[in-house]
Amino acid sequence: MFLQKLVPNQFVESIHHIDIDQLKRNRIRAVITDLDNTLVEWDRPLATPEVEMWLARLRDAGIQVTVVSNNNQQRVECFCKPLGIGYISAARKPTNRAFLQAVRQMNVTIAETVVIGDQLFTDVLGGNRLGFHTILVVPVAQTDGFWTRFNRQMERLALIWMERKGMVSWRRKA
Repeated sequence: MFLQKLVPNQFVESIHHIDIDQLKRNRIRAVITDLDNTLVEWDRPLATPEVEMWLARLRDAGIQVTVVSNNNQQRVECFCKPLGIGYISAARKPTNRAFLQAVRQMNVTIAETVVIGDQLFTDVLGGNRLGFHTILVVPVAQTDGFWTRFNRQMERLALIWMERKGMVSWRRKA
């Protein structure tokens, strides 16, 4: 069923609530993460010190990171290059191409990779369609870019439906 593909494997408040030691115990070697409203606000050009520390903790744990974003190359490159992390821009999530490209670039399998993002219809759907472990985070900003606003309205409806059907047991902040 389509709506089951929208249900994340995990839900956390932010990237900082992801247990990196648990990722290691689960033999995770790579993270595919969204950028805008997952790592930083959609209009913040560079990483915060907290995001830099989180990325360093992943690196120290031997976990690779690739940012997979639907945003343009200039935006994504400006954010990722100073951090020395891989990226794929204009990803067209939820299609498979960028997710598969990321695992190939990191030389890992889908089973060794988690997908982290703030949107059901791009990050979670894209990851679930290919069998990744998916982690949904609360968006770091209360505002969105123009195209994301429509997705958020549809996402709210899907979350309400999933909650009523008992498919999710957590509440999303409005």
